[in-house]
Amino acid sequence: VQLQASGGGLVQAGGSLRLSCAASGRTFSSYAMGWFRQAPGKEREFVAAISWSGGIVYYAESVKGRFTISRDNAKNTVYLQMNSLKPEDTAVYYCAAGVMKAVVSGRVDYWGQGTLVTVSS
Repeated sequence: VQLQASGGGLVQAGGSLRLSCAASGRTFSSYAMGWFRQAPGKEREFVAAISWSGGIVYYAESVKGRFTISRDNAKNTVYLQMNSLKPEDTAVYYCAAGVMKAVVSGRVDYWGQGTLVTVSS
């Protein structure tokens, strides 16, 4: 599976962005998908994950209530809707694929390239 993330950019605090991650390969629908982020000088951290069916989702506490992960298996795409953005959300965001429990813990099978999100105060 190859993953291509897009949708990053510069936004003011309180604004919104939607990230997309397009996957190649016919097995996309069999993978759980996740989003991670890495801020400057910090380790990569888990943001959100969604099961293959979309029926189970997990979020990091820092983004609960503000971010929403979703997927469209017909389009081989996973999304991350980010609302009420804060300067501390500034990071490179990565999408990933794997088994659900492993994705949540950061042990993924496939990584996409990152897309930069910058939130100005």
